[in-house]
Amino acid sequence: MLRRRDFLASAAWLVLTGVSAHARIISGRLPWEPNAGDPPPPVRPGAWFYFTTDEARAVEALADRIIPSDPQWAGGKDSGCAVYLDRQMAGPYGQGEGLYNRPPFMPGTKQQGQQSKDSVAQRYRDGLAALDQYCKANKSGKAFADLSGDDQDELQKGLESGKVKLEGADGKKFFEQAIKDIQQGWFADPVYGGNRDMVSWKMIGFPGARYNYLDWIDRHNERYPLPPVSIAGRADWTPQR
Repeated sequence: MLRRRDFLASAAWLVLTGVSAHARIISGRLPWEPNAGDPPPPVRPGAWFYFTTDEARAVEALADRIIPSDPQWAGGKDSGCAVYLDRQMAGPYGQGEGLYNRPPFMPGTKQQGQQSKDSVAQRYRDGLAALDQYCKANKSGKAFADLSGDDQDELQKGLESGKVKLEGADGKKFFEQAIKDIQQGWFADPVYGGNRDMVSWKMIGFPGARYNYLDWIDRHNERYPLPPVSIAGRADWTPQR
């Protein structure tokens, strides 16, 4: 058996006699090339992974009222917030992977987070079903996605204040969760499905995942003039074949 001391000694001998390391001298510019990183695979629009068609319509409607469009900028739906949320619900976050979810289940403080056997994805399923059930019972048989914008806003205000009570789900907590997750989809890197075409970054002037900002560290209160960059790069950097 090779002892540890012998192994280290032989390794040192190889370095000194048989193996040479060649350092690269860098001058004039940083060693960077477009698309040289290893970003996660980008989310592509397409079939829903977790939501049913009816659930997806409700989420798109929620996203468009929480983040409405205007003549210049796309809203929550067209920016892909529902796609982002769908992929999150189908993945580790929505399924609660890595979280302890064994009984006993007791009410906790707000700082302790959810104290429930249900995953985030299941709470969305229950909340969306309860929301449509409430709407059909109180809004002439219409689902939430089929209501007018004003009616949707009124209903969301009721959920936020706690005046609207859903059967089988906590409407206030459900709406708080939806706001938080839709905001994440709006501001997250586009590789995750939302913030399509980096719309939110362009709107607020956020530069994204650029290599560095050394030239701008001391330039306060100036609008950054360069377009934003995703962790996957930019489309105009990718060679066209």
